[in-house]
Amino acid sequence: MSGPSTRRSFVALIASNVLGGVGVASGIAVGSLLVVSLSSVAFAGLGQALSVFGAGLMAVPLAGLAARRGRRPALALGYGVALLGAAVIILGAALGCLPVLFAGLLAFGAAQATNLQTRYAASELAGTERRGTWMSMVLWATTIGSVAGPNLSAAGGQLGSAVGLPALAGPYFFSLAAFAAAAAAVLLLLARRPAAAATQVTSAAPISALAALGWSARHPVARFAVALIVVAHAVMVGIMSMTPVHLGNGGHGLGVIGLVISLHILGMYALSPVFGALADRSGPMRTALVGLVTLGASAALAFLARDSLLAIIFALVLLGLGWSASIISGSVLLADVDSGAVRVPLQGATDALMSYGGGASAMTAGVLLAAIGYGGLALVAGALIIPAAALGWVANRSRRVPSRGASAGEPHVKS
Repeated sequence: MSGPSTRRSFVALIASNVLGGVGVASGIAVGSLLVVSLSSVAFAGLGQALSVFGAGLMAVPLAGLAARRGRRPALALGYGVALLGAAVIILGAALGCLPVLFAGLLAFGAAQATNLQTRYAASELAGTERRGTWMSMVLWATTIGSVAGPNLSAAGGQLGSAVGLPALAGPYFFSLAAFAAAAAAVLLLLARRPAAAATQVTSAAPISALAALGWSARHPVARFAVALIVVAHAVMVGIMSMTPVHLGNGGHGLGVIGLVISLHILGMYALSPVFGALADRSGPMRTALVGLVTLGASAALAFLARDSLLAIIFALVLLGLGWSASIISGSVLLADVDSGAVRVPLQGATDALMSYGGGASAMTAGVLLAAIGYGGLALVAGALIIPAAALGWVANRSRRVPSRGASAGEPHVKS
């Protein structure tokens, strides 16, 4: 790191991710259960889907704001919207009103979009050779909050009951406090526009998110990066979101459910520096292969697990590890898009698709769980890996031959 401004900005990203992780994870462990308490198991995935769709809705506007005014106002706004969402969720639970609860869950998703965009802010502070490492360090910080969050479920339940609310609404009080603190950390510590980021801005006018996706569709490596991130998130959300419901139906309490989700989130973030270093040293394509294979192993183990708590725990840890390797490698590939005119809009568009894919997966997961069980759900989710792997094979071949499609001055992805 160079200069106090860069160091202070990096501290801000670390602190906001710790706090944001607490906020997201406090709610994610009980969100599906809260929806079920007001409806039925068939609607369990809808609550998670709304949060993920909310993240998608916020991803492009936040990226646009970051391109125009810098990461600081974009990240602060994201945490502010998530704070409002947590308050509305508590209100919906207090009223026993499902539509109000759904509105709160939609806004709550802004926290996930904001936490994810901090990795791109970290890449703007880092040099080209260390993007994976810096991104992964910021993501790793989420481990602290994300592991602590679900383990607050029992205490949150007691808090909710103590103030006369449903127990499942209690954990969202922790989310309120965490998002407020995360926004404060960003506003107080993050530089308005880090010097490293300013040097990466080109004179070209930014393009729209849709145009950026169209550009990526013509470039095999960028296309694979987008597909990898979207598929990895969809597989992860589909299996993870229904695990609390499956365990709850098996008679396990909030303490056990919180522990399982904590271990899953530990897998998502704890080894991210390892995957970041691997992406920097061995290349993001090899790291992507590790991610896809690990996701496949997780889906297979979940399919075979049935009611074995130990097998489900191992499957959820592998699921987190596969997600981590895939998201970091895909993000490094996106950060290597040369032109800022394409890079930032494509990052926002990819995060939006990531959230929409995860939302669709969560919404479908509840129906699949009710229809074919937890094992069947894992099998369907694992099948999504196949097309992503095929695009990876095409992308890897394209990196070995000179590109003939790029015209002079056209943005491209570094190989």
